[in-house]
Amino acid sequence: MIIAIDGPAGSGKSTVARMVAEKLGFYFLNTGSFYRAYTLSALDRGIDPLDREKVLENAQSIKLSVQDGAVCIDGKNEEARLHTPLVDRYASQVSSDPRIREMVNRSVRKIAEGLDIVTEGRDTTTIVFPNADYRFYFDASPEVRAERRLADQKDTDYESVLKSILERDKMDREKAVGALKIADGAIVIDTSLLTLNQVCEKVLSALRNTSA
Repeated sequence: MIIAIDGPAGSGKSTVARMVAEKLGFYFLNTGSFYRAYTLSALDRGIDPLDREKVLENAQSIKLSVQDGAVCIDGKNEEARLHTPLVDRYASQVSSDPRIREMVNRSVRKIAEGLDIVTEGRDTTTIVFPNADYRFYFDASPEVRAERRLADQKDTDYESVLKSILERDKMDREKAVGALKIADGAIVIDTSLLTLNQVCEKVLSALRNTSA
């Protein structure tokens, strides 16, 4: 079974997907982490993340894997470094390259073969797993999402985070391939005024109701 969750940055996708996966005993798969890993690797190697050819060449030279739920670059767990402000700044541009997107899509589909998974990302329900058994779209106001991101990041301020969120939303919605949008038939949940536990319960409730 595949449960897929889409939505903009800071809407609660990753945390709730992990919670749902844990409660159901499913495997958690974060597609966005693969783009962040390619971005991080480029930065570590002194490559301009906006140089598509060099980023692609680097991506083809490294191996990404998932071990115990953590993304690894050439076997090294880099999960803790995937959500820094610098990676946030460039991940959307890196993910806008259709060649990088196809690499990621092939990887996550292969990982998902034969597994019960909960997966999330910005085109998970539209491009990566359009035939997922259950599809959800999380949303929240930019202001709420900025507050959430601010709580996780140091050495920054609310206005800077909000500006980054708005810029990221614009880029994600205008991508030629894999643009952020609500899939037909997806269950939409506004998480702005909900706790993570409440969002998780809404997902589980929807699963129970549709499978009854």
